[in-house]
Amino acid sequence: MAPSSELPPPATSSLGLRMRSGAMDSETSVRRRIAEGDTWSADAGTQAQSDLGTRDEPRARGVQTTSEEVQEDRTRRLRDRLGLVPREGQGKVRDEAAEAFMVIFETFLQRFEGDQGSDEWGARVYMRQLAQLRSDEGATVYVDFGHVMAHDERAAQALVENYLRLEPYMARAAARARTKAGGGSGDVTVSVHGLPAQQRIRELRSDRIGQLSGVSGTVTRTSEVRPELVSGVFRCAECAAEVGPVEQQFQYTEPGVCDNPVCQNRTVWTLVVERSKFADWQRIRVQESASEIPAGSMPRTLDVIVRGDLVERVKPGDRAQFTGSLVAIPDGGAGLAPAVAAQTGRGDARELAFRLAFVACHASAAGSDDELGRDAMLAKMTRAEREELAAMGAGGARTYAQLVASLAPTVFGHEEVKRGLLLQMLGGVHKRTREGMRLRGDINVCVVGDPGTAKSQFLKYVAGFLPRAVFTSGKASSAAGLTASVVKDDETGEFTIEAGALMLADHGVCCIDEFDKMDIVDQVAIHEAMEQQTISIAKAGIHATLNARCSILAAANPVGGRYDRRLTLRQNVAMSAPIMSRFDLFFVVLDDASETSDYNTARHIVSVHQLRDAAVTPPFGPAALRRFVRFARAIQPTLREDSARLLWQSYRNLRQDDAGTGRSAYRITVRQLESLIRLSEALARAHCADIITPDHVREAVRLLRRSIVHVEMDDIEVQADAEDAMDATSALEADEPEPTRAINIKRDDFERIRAMLAMHLHEASTRSEDDEGVRREDLVEWYLSQREDALADEEAFAREDQHARMVIKYMSTVEGCVIALRTTADEEEEAEHARGPLLMLHPNFSISS
Repeated sequence: MAPSSELPPPATSSLGLRMRSGAMDSETSVRRRIAEGDTWSADAGTQAQSDLGTRDEPRARGVQTTSEEVQEDRTRRLRDRLGLVPREGQGKVRDEAAEAFMVIFETFLQRFEGDQGSDEWGARVYMRQLAQLRSDEGATVYVDFGHVMAHDERAAQALVENYLRLEPYMARAAARARTKAGGGSGDVTVSVHGLPAQQRIRELRSDRIGQLSGVSGTVTRTSEVRPELVSGVFRCAECAAEVGPVEQQFQYTEPGVCDNPVCQNRTVWTLVVERSKFADWQRIRVQESASEIPAGSMPRTLDVIVRGDLVERVKPGDRAQFTGSLVAIPDGGAGLAPAVAAQTGRGDARELAFRLAFVACHASAAGSDDELGRDAMLAKMTRAEREELAAMGAGGARTYAQLVASLAPTVFGHEEVKRGLLLQMLGGVHKRTREGMRLRGDINVCVVGDPGTAKSQFLKYVAGFLPRAVFTSGKASSAAGLTASVVKDDETGEFTIEAGALMLADHGVCCIDEFDKMDIVDQVAIHEAMEQQTISIAKAGIHATLNARCSILAAANPVGGRYDRRLTLRQNVAMSAPIMSRFDLFFVVLDDASETSDYNTARHIVSVHQLRDAAVTPPFGPAALRRFVRFARAIQPTLREDSARLLWQSYRNLRQDDAGTGRSAYRITVRQLESLIRLSEALARAHCADIITPDHVREAVRLLRRSIVHVEMDDIEVQADAEDAMDATSALEADEPEPTRAINIKRDDFERIRAMLAMHLHEASTRSEDDEGVRREDLVEWYLSQREDALADEEAFAREDQHARMVIKYMSTVEGCVIALRTTADEEEEAEHARGPLLMLHPNFSISS
């Protein structure tokens, strides 16, 4: 019969409650009366009937003492040995409603049909799963709650409300079905998943104890896997009799009394390990998600206990979902450590304080299928999802633009930054050499810009979009909080490693806001994690190398609050050169005043506040974009010969461009070549290509050049007087001098002319012993001779001559780095006027500047 949703409470069970018998004269009188004959009669004495009862009539109950309970237990054991079964209901009471549910559940396992299979079981998914337990050497059958609901809705409701009561009956039903399926014999654990609703950690209260619930959160710590005593067999220390098995209920439980009728031992027991039953056990600490924490509250944690095949399913940093039941355990850790008794030192005193724990029957991590191959990942998708993914991948070059447009749709513009974030989420290919060296494939990105340019919005979007991402602030984070720390466990007293942000983001992205405000000591601590992707610890006797295989997305503000175009990127950001070289991409976001862009930005922001989600219509939704990223990360693109040639040629050009100037963000090293390879691989994944083409390499070089070359700087404006204008045009024609006007020189041209002139003056002062300097006209003629090959015609020659004179004037009058020397001798005045004054560098001027 089908149980109702509200199962009737079972009758008094022998589990923890003993049957109540009447008082008994002595053990000897019991043995004598039982041995008098095969049948019982009134002549055998009414005392025996009152003591043991008959098959038809129960014995009378009365108030019992402790000695009477002992005699009652002995009488029950004697009756069982001799086969004197009392009236139904006086022995171990049957839970008829639970047994009825067991029949329904066994029928469900044997008959439920899902997807059609090619083996002998056809569509009977659970019989196929049970049959495979023998070959897989497993002991867990995974049951979808939706299937139970479709089979029998009332039984599913009863399962939710009475899970702890029905759990052993489900295991018995699964064991019987396993035998019928040919999967061998043995105990089977039923793992239920797919509950329609998930509970928050703050919502778990005592009224949920014993019910089937689902809870989700972020895993912050996992213990090592230990053996847990499930049922123990004990040996009496006085008579050496073995008692058991005794089921363990969240704490070390010994027998109440020895089974030997002549022994009254209740306290001294020895565990028979070889006959006891153990199971794998692990404790997981789960913290509620950041989005679920109320304002002004601290995040709450919950201890989750997993057993058997569920251990090592999740690791710190995972956003995990658990299905199981809430239980109350004695406060103080006695229920969490397997086979460990709480030593309170208060005798038999009982504590009234309990705490909640969650015993899980199913555990899964969000995004846990990222490491699967393409075929395995496609097999887990529905037909509609596979068709949608095929349509997204068939777009070719258009798909790349659509993916960029779908990323952070509420942020207006910043297409280049979105391209970098997309490539970071796709990542490169992780490689390992024969020597065991690991080459990282994760891409590190840093966004630098003015206030109010949506830097933090990008970080928040990535942290919420990816299933494994950690958001933190550089100012509020320490080196230990970013990497790892050694802490002392409150329950075991042992030193354990507490995972930091980089460890929690393993195989994900760690978003660090206000990166420039980190202490220099904390920045040094993540050097190893950013390049080698490991964290080494040597503290408190623990020597370990931990994995931190994650990408870093950082946001930083310029030194002066706003980006100064007159300075390089390195001068604008408070970062050390080693840290900057470890970032694959730098994006500089400026807040420029433009009528068109300001109007479009304002209209977009107002629309988002007014229409909410209807204001943006991205080509792909968040769910489709997540599936594409998960699928694309399974692609392992390889380099073609022409692409490899283009890579090293591009690297050589970057090195040559960087060699003669000091204006780049950081010097080009081999790390930038590896960055080009990783970006090319990510671009191939974005196009769903197995081969890296030259187009992918060119796009990677373009993105990297935006990081290396500093932001376009303002032109230099120099006021030219009539004398300068005459000198500049005298090489062509002697026209009337132009009036005083301002001449704009491009920043690149100014820096080039300035560097060449300063270098020549420095070399002249080094060669000359008396530091006479160089005449202005001689300096201009030298510069024009050096630039002769680059000047195509006389007009270009005259323009270059004018620019050289303007730069000399700017260096002398504005910067003060060039000193004009004038002699007092009368005979030299004419020479000074004809060839110009003597020029020399200021003694404190640095050539490298």
